Formats: sequence, structure tokens, C-alpha cells
Amino acid sequence: MKVLIVGGGGREHAIAASMSRSGRVEKLFCVPGNAGIAQLAECEPSIGVMEFDRIIAYAKEKAVDLVFVGPDDPLAGGLVDALEAEGIRTFGPRKNAAILESSKAFSKDLMKKYNIPTADYQNFDDPDQALAYLETAKMPIVLKADGLALGKGVLICNTLEEARAGVKEIMLDKHFGSAGNRMVIEEFITGPEVSVLSFVDGKTIRIMTSAQDHKRAKDGDQGLNTGGMGTFSPSPFYTEEIDRFCKEHIYQATVDAMAAEGREFKGVIFFGLMLTPDGPRVLEYNARFGDPETQVVLCRMKNDMMDVVDACIDGTLDQIELQFEDNAAVCVVLASDGYPEAYQKGFEIAGLENFDGKDDYFCFHAGSKFDDHGRVVTNGGRVLGVTAKGESLQEARAKAYAATEWVSFDNKYMRHDIGKAIDEAYSEAVNNSK
Repeated sequence: MKVLIVGGGGREHAIAASMSRSGRVEKLFCVPGNAGIAQLAECEPSIGVMEFDRIIAYAKEKAVDLVFVGPDDPLAGGLVDALEAEGIRTFGPRKNAAILESSKAFSKDLMKKYNIPTADYQNFDDPDQALAYLETAKMPIVLKADGLALGKGVLICNTLEEARAGVKEIMLDKHFGSAGNRMVIEEFITGPEVSVLSFVDGKTIRIMTSAQDHKRAKDGDQGLNTGGMGTFSPSPFYTEEIDRFCKEHIYQATVDAMAAEGREFKGVIFFGLMLTPDGPRVLEYNARFGDPETQVVLCRMKNDMMDVVDACIDGTLDQIELQFEDNAAVCVVLASDGYPEAYQKGFEIAGLENFDGKDDYFCFHAGSKFDDHGRVVTNGGRVLGVTAKGESLQEARAKAYAATEWVSFDNKYMRHDIGKAIDEAYSEAVNNSK
């Protein structure tokens, strides 16, 4: 098969790596791709993910058998619908199902209607009404821009003053653009966060191994929210008991709810969970693979990626049993200093060849490109996702951090505590399971 991947980040590099291991994929293409993906696929950097007509024309020109849509914006914009209308087989949810991610107000209302556990909330279109509501609300409180905001449209406000400023930032100053036309105000809940990815064929859901992201820019979960500074998999907090609860009350319930609403979901649902003292709650849904969760999940998946993708499209996922290696993986993001705010790019990346031929090590490119001289240079806030597998989380973590020294570029920045906080919990979980 010939497969076209839409996207150009670390998630798409991990998807391309998984696709390249499939015995059924003959040729990979990617738009726009990046310098890392270019090692696995023929890339066309001039085509953007929202240029639907050009993507369709490129897919036809290359006579691809399947298009795999990676990012949230083209899914929310209806790229799957546009491709299918042209008779092109496509993996990903249609626009009316991608709303699960593209509107937080929709997803909160869906959960309320179908009794899916989540935090209490109110939706607001009017900033004055939102401000009035905050006057009697309990602090801390969470403000969320309704639309897509690159994973950054969530503000945790500790005081009424901060909350007022947050309403101004989201709804009046439009810091997150049109994503802030509506806003969700949500109760503040606490507990470990866990990311659970799943494949869905409209009626059947298959859960992948768990992962945990680190959103804050700086060590100790300080600094601004980012798109993700590192991940590990599996999460020791995601126990068999929690898995049973989520399968009963969250996962299948979400798939069934979407079907009942006439919004059949085919593709990947990402469940962002918080494990509160009162049980798991859904923090958010994504309608696609997470980034950088994909980097630590797919490298542990044993299944042929194309078999699973076909089953999702054809409605035969009930015939697939997902299998994952009995190990752990850690991804440390190497970013441009200053991310997620102002940062410089265009610096040459050295040492990428050090990953060649090393089975347990991966260097997923998130923001890279070739310059006019053919050199690989930085081209984003998140540059590389240095990932390693090990028999335990501790081993994977040690290997990943050792591998971060194999590559260098000016302005290189990373967190040094990815996975550190759960070392003891992981050891305890392992001991308890023996």
C-alpha cells in the first residue's frame, strides 16, 4: 500500500515509524513532513495541513491507497470528509465527530447528557455573564477556551483576580483567537493525570497502553503550559481497578454517546483523565493521537499498524486484540529555549546519526527542516522527542536522558524531571503486582 500522512510533528514522525514497520506499506508520503520524517517518507513541505485541495490533488497524483490525518485542525476543518468525497480512503474522524475535541462546550454537554464522569462546569458565550458567575464561584477554578488552542487554552486560576484576568485574556483579548469565542468554566479537581489513547471503529473501542504527559515548560511543573515537554508509558497510577471503571463508565460510553448523537466516530480518541479521590474524571477528549504521547505508545505496540487502521475504517475492530510490549518508554522533548513564547530557530542540529541502528532509541522530529545547504536545522518550539525503551520506567528514563546528550543545537532546552516524580509509585506498583 501507498500511504499519505498529513502533518509535520513528532506525532506524525512516530506514526510514520509505526507505518514503516508494517509489512503492508510499500511507500510513505507526508505533507508537509519534516527532516526526520523525510528519512522514512517522501515529503512535500510546500503543502500545509489546511490546504485541502492541494492535499487531495497530491493524494491523487501519488495514487495513494490511504490518507492518515494526524493533527487536530484539519480534522476539525473536515479534511476527512473532503478526501472521502473524492473517493480517497482516509483514517480519522469526520468533522461532525471531530467536534469531540474542537468544542470543549460540546464535549462537556455530551458527558453531562450521558452521565460520563467529568468535573462540574458552565459554558459561556458572554464575558459579562462569565465574570458574574465567577463572583460566587469557588477558587481555584479552571477556564478553558472552547476551541482548538494548540493544547494551551486552559488557565488554572487560584484567585478571583486571576480568574477575571483569565476571562479578559480568553474572551476579550482573544489570546487564543476564535477558540475563545466561547468558554468553559470548570471546577478545579486534583489527582494524577493519565492519558489513554484508543482506536475506535464507530461502535467498538480498543484501548492502548497508558501514558502520562508533562505540560508545563519548566522542572517541577512550573512555567507556562506547552504542547507537552515529555511523556512516559505506562502510567503506574493507571491500575487494573481504574481500567475496569473507565471501561464501564467512560470509554464505551463515549463511543456509544457519539453514535447516539449521529456522530459516528472512527479513528483515535484520546482520553485525558484525572484520577481524583472520588474516581476517574474526563478532563478532555482529543480526536486524534496525542503529542508527545504517541511517541511512547506506538513504539511499544506489537500490532501491524495497517491492520488496526483498516479495522477502524471497515468497522471490524472487534476482531483485533491490541498487544503491547511488557516494558516502558520515556520521551524527553528537546525544545527551543523560550518556548512556548518567543524563541529563535534555524540552528543546525548535530549528532542525529548517533541514533542509527539503535533498536531501543528513537529521535522523533517535531520541529525540524532542511536549510538551503541541506543541513537539518531547528524549525519550531518543540524540536526533537528523544525516546528510549527499557524493561522498567527507571531504565527507560535513564536511557532517554543519556540519549539527549547525543544531539546538540544552539538554544537547546529540556526539562530534567520527566518521569521523576513517579519513580517511587512505579516501584511500589511493580512490587505490588509481583
